[in-house]
This record gives sequence, C-alpha cells and structure tokens, in this order.
Amino acid sequence: MLKEITKILGNEAENLLQHKCIVSKDNLHLPNEHFIDEILSQSDRPIPVLRNLQTIYNHGRLADTGYLSILPVDQGVEHSAGASFAPNPMYFDPENIVSLAINGGCNAVVSTLGVLGSVARKYAHKIPFIVKLNHNELLTYPESYDQILFADVDQAFNMGAVGIGATIFFGSKNSDRQIQEISKVFKYAHQMGLITVLWAYLRNATFKTEDTDYHLSADLTGQANHLGVTIEADIIKQKQPTNNGGYIAVNFGRTNNKVYSELTTNHPIDLTRYQLMNCYMGRVGLINSGGASSGKNDLQKIIKTAVINKRAGGMGLISGRKVFQKPMDEGIKILNEIQNVYLCKEITIA
Repeated sequence: MLKEITKILGNEAENLLQHKCIVSKDNLHLPNEHFIDEILSQSDRPIPVLRNLQTIYNHGRLADTGYLSILPVDQGVEHSAGASFAPNPMYFDPENIVSLAINGGCNAVVSTLGVLGSVARKYAHKIPFIVKLNHNELLTYPESYDQILFADVDQAFNMGAVGIGATIFFGSKNSDRQIQEISKVFKYAHQMGLITVLWAYLRNATFKTEDTDYHLSADLTGQANHLGVTIEADIIKQKQPTNNGGYIAVNFGRTNNKVYSELTTNHPIDLTRYQLMNCYMGRVGLINSGGASSGKNDLQKIIKTAVINKRAGGMGLISGRKVFQKPMDEGIKILNEIQNVYLCKEITIA
C-alpha cells in the first residue's frame, strides 16, 4: 500500500510522510479499535448512542480500526442538484448513492431525508444511515446563506438511521440561532440513541481578505471545532486548513501568540493537528472533507488530504464530489484508495 500511496503523492511524499509535529502525539487520544471503550464510554453519552457509534466503526473496509470513511451526498440541496449530478446523472437516483457507499466499503452514508428515506426499507439494515437534517438551499435570491431544518430527529429514527448530521455556519449573522437550534437537536438525538455529526463551517465575508481566505484558517476553524464539541457533537466534520492567523488578519476576537509560535507551524499536518486539539485533544473524532471535484488531479488531492488527516491524528475522511462525480467504478477506486491510507500501518501518526 505504501508504495502506491507514495507514488500518488509524487514529490510531496517525503514532506507529508516524514513530518514530525510540533505538538506531540503523546498528548492526543488517537483512533483505535478500542476508541469507544477507552474514550467515549467515559462520557455521558447514552448507551444506545455508543452502540450506534460502534455500529459505524464496525462497518466497511475500515471496520475495527477506529477510522472512518463516509460518503456524504447532500450537495443536491447545498449546491443544487444540477450542479452536483449533471457530471454523472445516475446519482439523481438515490439508490445509486447508497450502492456507491456499500460497494465502496464505506462505514456509513450521509444524505438528505428524501434520499435516504426513498430507499430506507431496502438499505437501512445494510449500511449505517446518517440523515443530514439542515441545509442551505440555493433557490432563494439573493442568497441568504442560512442553514435551516428540512427534517427532524424522529424522521431519522423512524427510517432506521443510526445518526443525524447538521451544519452550523459559525461567524455568520445566523450563527446564534443555529447554535441554539442544533444544540437542542443534538440533545434530543442522543435521547433517541442517535449519533451526531457536526459540519463545523465558517461563513463570514470578513474572513476573506484580498489575499487570503481565512475560512480555511487553523485558528478560526479550530475554534469552530471547539464550539462544536461544546454542544456534544460525536464527530466533527471540518475543512482541512490551508493557512493560519485568521484572528490576527481579520483583527477580531481573542487568541494567543503561542498558538502560532508553539502549537502550530505552516505545515498542513501541524495545522490540522491544531484542529484536532480543539476537539478535546481527540476525545471527539475529527474527519476532514474532501472538497470539490477539480478534474484529473482529484485522486492526488484526496490522498494528500487523507494522509494529512491521519498523520495529524484525525479519524478519517468524508468524501463526496470527488467520488460521485465520477463513473461508479472510478468512485469506488477512489474510496478504496482513501481507505488504504488508513489501513496502511507504515503511515504513522506524526
């Protein structure tokens, strides 16, 4: 596996595979086959939540490793169905989405109430379902950039899902409402035994300057993660950081110089480790997103993302457009290559 992964990474292989983090891995709670027993069982999460988390960890090619490979397809709402599925129209049909997750060896599939509900009786017992409850729809003009609830916990529970997901746009004008709203949703989901996944995203025009998009800053996304685990998300989904110093550049909020001098460097693995530190040092798993499909370099980019996530101490990848906007056999291959990063014992924690 390592030989193939090294080949895919090309001239970035040595930098990514040999890096040693500024913050020691000894301070982290790392993914492993006993993660639920050793870490999450100490929390106040109800027993049915632990059982459903274990169901996810026990499924797919990464079963019993502590790592996760999840297929998310909510883009039909978030980015419009045409923009998302026109490159590969077979995925207008929800059954093909679930089939891709199963054949791709995923731990779980995430999608909308409508997508998963339309095939629930056929597939809910074959792969763990996670229902994304809120969305930012793009048919309103001008765009409002607000996450609103499309479904509720009871609907997810009744279709046999093991969990629910939600997005909060931290930093947006609607973030206060979203935080309070999703906190209540997560509380009720746990009462019903469902696991919770939070898309802890930033959204504020001020975070983007003429030179840099600080929506991808380690310090700002790290704080979004910290807010996410505060409302007891079981898994945090975050975009991988590409820069740092958002607080300083935008000149707001509070930070500390040690964040930049002692806790991070400019290396992407150190930046991602800082995201993980804000997930209670790994007590809550961090999965990074795969990002938009950009063409022929998708495989290299997604493998790079996976290597960075794993070596930082993260728990896995949630990969959508780079997978389902390809022919199914190619999408399956990409999923398997991602999973190989986490199965490869030679790729160690930095």
